[in-house]
Amino acid sequence: MSKKVLLTVFAAIAAVIIAFTGYNMNQMLQEEIAISVPQPMAIPVIEKDDGIIGSSRPDFSLPDVAGEVRNIAEWDGKVIAINFWATWCPPCIKEIPEFVELQHKYQSQGLQFIGIALQRPEEVLDFMKEKGMNYPVLAGEMEVIEISELYGNNIGALPYTVIIDRAGLIQYVKRGPLSMDSAESIISKLL
Repeated sequence: MSKKVLLTVFAAIAAVIIAFTGYNMNQMLQEEIAISVPQPMAIPVIEKDDGIIGSSRPDFSLPDVAGEVRNIAEWDGKVIAINFWATWCPPCIKEIPEFVELQHKYQSQGLQFIGIALQRPEEVLDFMKEKGMNYPVLAGEMEVIEISELYGNNIGALPYTVIIDRAGLIQYVKRGPLSMDSAESIISKLL
């Protein structure tokens, strides 16, 4: 066989291996972020919660969009819904108006949404005004990734939502978009 034919064969084999690996990785990611259907009378959780469900929420501090450093302990005693998001993330943008509505509806009963944007604060301000966001938004870059990982998001998914009960225990995590119906079902049981 000539050198040219051998190189062509090796290139074809390498392409098949790369394609197969990419397909398998895509399948694993799709399984990881698949939307689960909640069971009646139970708080639904994703299948792979990395052991975080039922654990105490990790402590963190992060600046809000006005530059004031906020600590998660500020909202102790409330049902907290932390949503990791970004303005460049279409599913994030879609769910924010629903979170605004839920914050308005359940705020007086002790619900507190907290948005954590994976962006610099100045990149978020106009978006917040446009969407009428009625809950605090914290922002940052590497520190947001680190906090997200503390809360079980070890694949860096956006959006990523964590719901914490009044005792500070993590009750629900969701990689990918969270529907309003699912969010309301979970939140209403914790209020």
